[in-house]
Amino acid sequence: MLLQTVLTRSLGVDHPIVLAAMDVVADARLTMAVIEAGGYGFLGGGYGDEAWLRQELAVLAPAARERGRSFGVGFITWSLARKPHLLDIAVDHGPGAVWLSFGDPAPFAPRIKAAGAKVVCQVQTEAMARAALDAGADILVAGGAEGGGHGVSRGTLALVPAIVDLAGRPGIPVVAAGGIADGRGLAAALMLGAAGVALGTRLYATVEAAGFEAAKQRIVDASGDDSLRSVVFDISRNNVWPAPFTGRCLVNEHLQRWSGREVDLLRSMGVEGERYAAARAAGDFDTAAVIAGEAAGLIHDIPRAGQVIDRIVREAAELLRGAGGWVVEDRKR
Repeated sequence: MLLQTVLTRSLGVDHPIVLAAMDVVADARLTMAVIEAGGYGFLGGGYGDEAWLRQELAVLAPAARERGRSFGVGFITWSLARKPHLLDIAVDHGPGAVWLSFGDPAPFAPRIKAAGAKVVCQVQTEAMARAALDAGADILVAGGAEGGGHGVSRGTLALVPAIVDLAGRPGIPVVAAGGIADGRGLAAALMLGAAGVALGTRLYATVEAAGFEAAKQRIVDASGDDSLRSVVFDISRNNVWPAPFTGRCLVNEHLQRWSGREVDLLRSMGVEGERYAAARAAGDFDTAAVIAGEAAGLIHDIPRAGQVIDRIVREAAELLRGAGGWVVEDRKR
């Protein structure tokens, strides 16, 4: 079963589903699993660990080429600005697209286009969307605040059609992100005018995703109410982001202890920073953050990535096929 949109035609894939470029979690294994399932996979380059990036690209690029498929690489843009040579490493491996988020894409777009790759810009506001379009974005990802990880305050439901309206004039595909985990979300996104969806939290809770099994299980066990946007986990790992971005993760003992007491946490970092780092290394998620969004409340299993994509496409297709049943004839005419 296929859902064809301008996004699937642009990226050359079967399904309008994109793997969000999750830092470290979206490694070569998960990226390739999404590609093989007919979606488009982005390797999560994140903050730019050069050794990790080279290692994962050395696995992903030849595997994708062998199957005649395209792949993407994603970066946190403000961090890439500190290590711009990482972009050269990425494009030298022949990705079909590069995902830039959380910063000005303009300095990097020409290099990406010169390599023959598409510029994919994640935006969280209409102002960011305009800047991305001015920089030459080929695809926009409209990231709502419901999503896990970093974002701003706009909700997906109102943000997506606003970005679609802005991008519609130059005919740029828009991908909806934030709070989407099943076929209902994909169908709704298409009805809002998006050409596809990006999945983060849903694909984190899969067999192939990198990370601790305990973290994946916490996603399964959580409700949407168990997710909170905060700066606590950024402070705790000594990696405070620039405004206006905050991070969303699942509530745990550490977040409950320090939420609303961020200044005290900063003062305690001599002890708390070491404690947090040790917890991350050990997979202690009473302290370490599980970066996940409100879609956790819609996730009840840890299947393979291909099963997730097949399930979502089938459910969305059925919903869209039956959408006409909502229309009621006006009998007054």
